[in-house]
Amino acid sequence: MKTLTIRLPDDLAARIEAEARERKMSKSDVVRGRLNIAWLRDRRSASFDTITDLIGSVDGLPADLSARKKKYLKGHRFALGRSHWGYWMPPARA
Repeated sequence: MKTLTIRLPDDLAARIEAEARERKMSKSDVVRGRLNIAWLRDRRSASFDTITDLIGSVDGLPADLSARKKKYLKGHRFALGRSHWGYWMPPARA
């Protein structure tokens, strides 16, 4: 594991020390945990940001599709579920 030295404001250092005492962990473990959580949050939001321009961009679909999907999928292969196919099968091409 590599070492990283940083300078923190007194109030932030005090909060880290307090959390370390409360959780009975080292200050390094507290900081590593917080950095990991922040990194995962950023990664998730970055993934979402890549598709935000696609949300709601499909024309011609019913406005209540998410609420009444069973009604709209009834009679299609999609409605049969995974147990029927074992996995999703694309519709056959004509």
